[in-house]
Amino acid sequence: MKRLLTVFLLFTLAAKGQEPAFKTSADIYLGLRKLNVLGSVLYIAAHPDDENTRLLTYFAKDRMYRTGYLSLTRGDGGQNLIGDEQGVELGLIRTQELLAARRIDGAEQFFSRAFDFGFSKTPVETFTKWDREKILSDVVWVIRKFQPDVIITRFPTTGEGGHGHHTASAILANEAFTAAADPKRFPEQLQWVKPWAAKRILWNTFNFGSTNTTSNDQYHFDVGGYNPILGKSYGEIAAESRSQHKSQGFGVPRQRGEALEYFRQTGGEAMQGDLMDGVKTGWDRIYGDSVRTRVDAVIGRFDFMHPEASVEGLVELYKYIRGNVPASGEAGFWRDQKMEELRQLIQAASGLWFDAWANEPFVVSGDTARINYLVNNRLGVPMTLNGISVGNAADSIRNRVLQRNLNLSGVLAEVVDSVYASTTQPYWLDEKMTEGMFTVSDQQMIGRPQLNNGLYGTIWVNIYGVSLRFEAPVRYRYTDPVKGELYQPFDIVPPASVRAEPGVLLLAKERAGEAQNLEVHVMANKALAKAAQVRIQAGAQQMETNDRLELARGAEKAYTFTIRGTKDGPSRQSDYTASVQLDGKGALRSDMRTISYNHIPTIRYFREDRVRVLDIDLKTRGKKIGYIVGAGDKVPAALEQMGYEVTLLGEKETARNNLKQFDAIISGVRAYNTAEWLNTAYPKLMKYVEDGGNLIVQYNTSNQIGPVRARIAPYDFNITRNRITDENAVVTFLKPEHPVLLFPNKIGPDDFKGWVQERSIYHAATAGLDAHFEPILRMADPGEAPDDGALVIAPYGKGFFSYTGLVFFRELPAGVPGAYRLLANLLALNQKKEL
Repeated sequence: MKRLLTVFLLFTLAAKGQEPAFKTSADIYLGLRKLNVLGSVLYIAAHPDDENTRLLTYFAKDRMYRTGYLSLTRGDGGQNLIGDEQGVELGLIRTQELLAARRIDGAEQFFSRAFDFGFSKTPVETFTKWDREKILSDVVWVIRKFQPDVIITRFPTTGEGGHGHHTASAILANEAFTAAADPKRFPEQLQWVKPWAAKRILWNTFNFGSTNTTSNDQYHFDVGGYNPILGKSYGEIAAESRSQHKSQGFGVPRQRGEALEYFRQTGGEAMQGDLMDGVKTGWDRIYGDSVRTRVDAVIGRFDFMHPEASVEGLVELYKYIRGNVPASGEAGFWRDQKMEELRQLIQAASGLWFDAWANEPFVVSGDTARINYLVNNRLGVPMTLNGISVGNAADSIRNRVLQRNLNLSGVLAEVVDSVYASTTQPYWLDEKMTEGMFTVSDQQMIGRPQLNNGLYGTIWVNIYGVSLRFEAPVRYRYTDPVKGELYQPFDIVPPASVRAEPGVLLLAKERAGEAQNLEVHVMANKALAKAAQVRIQAGAQQMETNDRLELARGAEKAYTFTIRGTKDGPSRQSDYTASVQLDGKGALRSDMRTISYNHIPTIRYFREDRVRVLDIDLKTRGKKIGYIVGAGDKVPAALEQMGYEVTLLGEKETARNNLKQFDAIISGVRAYNTAEWLNTAYPKLMKYVEDGGNLIVQYNTSNQIGPVRARIAPYDFNITRNRITDENAVVTFLKPEHPVLLFPNKIGPDDFKGWVQERSIYHAATAGLDAHFEPILRMADPGEAPDDGALVIAPYGKGFFSYTGLVFFRELPAGVPGAYRLLANLLALNQKKEL
């Protein structure tokens, strides 16, 4: 039990950004004060950005509680303001944004296996996608591992939080509050953990927009205080934390002054006047005041200019706790926690620097990695180095006295696993997903924000008679001529990766017989020789090459496979996978995807690359499309697959181009939320429509995060937050004779089959809609009134203006045939004007 708790503890502390932590004397001093606090709080909600960063900051940095945030999902179904990543890729980004936020506010981060499948209106709908019992077991597991004294939910069980995931998170948290204490619930967990009974659970009530759930008779307190040691208020720190959610556009101003937080208790022992009523949060909880007295003595002697003077006292404290505090039960839990905090404080106060890095960003599994290391005793605390290793490779150094501020460096060569055996894949993507959930078979992985399967450097140092172990993840270190020294992950990768493109290959029956190319790119992560075959396969259909592939490290070679559609017969779709077989070994099918943004570490993950081939009845009219770049989506690539010539339009291109050359212009998602220059372009765009053009505006948000920054339409209309989340919702044609449903493709119910995640978002308001607009489609989520705002079209002059919340940006990359056919009709509106 002790070892596993320590491993979990080390993991949560090591799950940080790539740059090493640089601790100031202020950080050390606050860490010393935290040694005397043995209380903990776990906050639970549904998504990244749901957490109350101001409250987390206050708990972690003022009251010094061990503070955690459990987000049930990784935010995979959200919308992306910084790029075109969707689904699991967006979840990877938002995982790193949450970890960046926690590094600022001081809390720890956890997740369940739940997949964010998009907006859900009710918890009933949510639990049709999430396996309720399995997600409940995940919440129970995190509670039993973290052992919080108090649990707090962001949302209520009664629905005021709006999103079905929000309500579901509160329902599960309250159920888990009871279940975690019951040894009969999820007994399979008890080989690693014990039942845990938190003292109470509360709902952190809120005042969001038009929904105010707070009242003065609720328990409340001020969390907006100023911390002079940090030089910031908790509101300022919290704003920096929340602003890490950049993919959501959640940058917020720093807040100063009083900030009240309100709470309503939903379970457990009644409070008298404080969240921690009835909880001992000092050392008397598990042992006695003798530890507190010793900690106070170290704090009293702390010298901000000479933190190294406290190292001997910290080591003595470490020895005392190790030798006297019981190592089992709740005492053992806190003993391990505080010994780990002490180990970090000893390293920080002594100025001990340990770094392990590679000069390349990755190594191939089975190859040898050359890892540099450097150790420096920067403040001259008496210490002896008794060992250094990277993985299984160890240096021969023993009993080396580390002199003040002198570098000890070297290089170790480590053979990294065996071929194909291990990569640094995010653990929740290792196994095939089920609907609404990631599959994680290893119980001890569940809850963790990430897991670096890569290499760690380790040193053993004797300080004042105690041998301490310090670890550092091996990272890729390099110097950028503009940004200076940078650290990124050091990954373990397969010998080659295989990428097939395009993601969707469209074979329109109108262009039957026209050859379409499916390309397979083989990237060599090491020098390759004599690969037997490159192959693509869809069911029993298989095509392959006999090329004896030889590639230098880092080189890439593309293979082209020709596919033709059929002129007659039913529409069909096939998923092709690509593979390469190396040296007689098993076939490699994975594509190494890389996600790179300045605010998060570089992310690499591996997936089996698939191409969806659509052999469908699709007719198009017009040729040239202008695409106004929005917040990021993959619609332009889909338009090119449809046979259009696409020109991307930014501010300069829109101003300089003769717009009459375009048969249609379509704006990217959230374009009017992100581009103020569209105000300047408004007269030119309206003139384009008036003269016979066709302008299609995809969804824009209407909220405090993404206000519409420019005029949109020739006639006034409002954008709502209405949406249809049921991707199978029945669609009624309000104007069955409208050209958009007839030309050049006749749209019917089958065109709305196979949609993913949702139908539409951010509808036009139909109440008070200008009479020039015609609503085309009616649909409704279960139990709700129908909504007609998903697609509205207005003639203007000789042309057409359309606003649509239909989620083409999701359906086209997913290869949904009906989405292609309907979009083709929208793009052809000015090609046939008569009804």
